[in-house]
Amino acid sequence: MEQKKQELKEAGLSERQVEEHFKLYEGYIKKSNELREKFSKVNWEEANAVQSDVRSLILGETFANNGVRLHETYFDNLSNKKYEPEGKIKKLLIEKFNSIDNFKKRLIAFALSVRGWVVLVWDSYDNKLKLFGTDQHDIAVWNCTPLLVLDMYEHAYFIDFGTDKKKYIEWFFEHIDWKVVEKRTERF
Repeated sequence: MEQKKQELKEAGLSERQVEEHFKLYEGYIKKSNELREKFSKVNWEEANAVQSDVRSLILGETFANNGVRLHETYFDNLSNKKYEPEGKIKKLLIEKFNSIDNFKKRLIAFALSVRGWVVLVWDSYDNKLKLFGTDQHDIAVWNCTPLLVLDMYEHAYFIDFGTDKKKYIEWFFEHIDWKVVEKRTERF
């Protein structure tokens, strides 16, 4: 984790931006662990879909676990080096978006339109590359493998970029570790 923090600082993020973002991520890890412990003590007989401890734990665990996984994928697909898409991911992006520039335009439009996450996925149901945006951690599209994740919550950019979301998105695009994204395509 310390190596990734250093890499992000070398990529141009301030120490405060990096530390605050990782503090939030570590909070999701802690909350995930707490929720697992609470499951061992819950009264399963009182479960219902309106309000119950079981329902609250299920929703909380989904939110916290996705918060962990999305952050880990986001941090991993960032680098302090400049890479260009190549190999399978480049081929898939061009097939889907007709060019890398068109992909970038679409990613920017998605990012400016959500308050949470933009996720480029391989949809194994349709066997297609897709781009999704969501405002919450606990909304997922099933049978999809995240290939590239962009955090659009304000905590990801506000300290260094203020309200200039587009500048943050440009920074993100310049620091994508396409080698990591390419490796993720090996799963399908």
